[in-house]
Amino acid sequence: MESHEVLRDVFQKVSPKHAASELGLSVSMVYKWAEPPEQRSGAANPLDRVAALIACTEDPRIVQWVCQKAGGFFVKNPRSDQQHPLHLVPAMNSVVQEFADLLSVMAAAAADSQITETEAKSIRARWEELKSVTEEFVQCSEGGNFRQLKKVAPVAK
Repeated sequence: MESHEVLRDVFQKVSPKHAASELGLSVSMVYKWAEPPEQRSGAANPLDRVAALIACTEDPRIVQWVCQKAGGFFVKNPRSDQQHPLHLVPAMNSVVQEFADLLSVMAAAAADSQITETEAKSIRARWEELKSVTEEFVQCSEGGNFRQLKKVAPVAK
């Protein structure tokens, strides 16, 4: 979906007039954001600007911040260049290892019945890594790699 289409859909729920008032902008400016780029005159819409900022900085903290402001989190999709079904085994091991690492960090932080700001940041970092590794595993399995793995792996008797 293109940015102007997202904004067009959003403006079905929140009026452009209300958005303009909240942002201190003209209603016509907000309406222009929902127009396709070839019909738009003037500045790019805010979604396109954020996308351009992300592209030029290549810094995931921008996306992480936006997601946090929206009450969520960002998990980058893994590289999908490893299509071999045997990639599932190390991916599965990575999920288990990352979970163990997270539990270790949590246990160490809670050992004194207090969690400091530094420990909380460490727990958050391990959690974010676990989500990324788990997403990689899920994408491998969604790609049909489990079915292929069953064909390749010998059945133990």
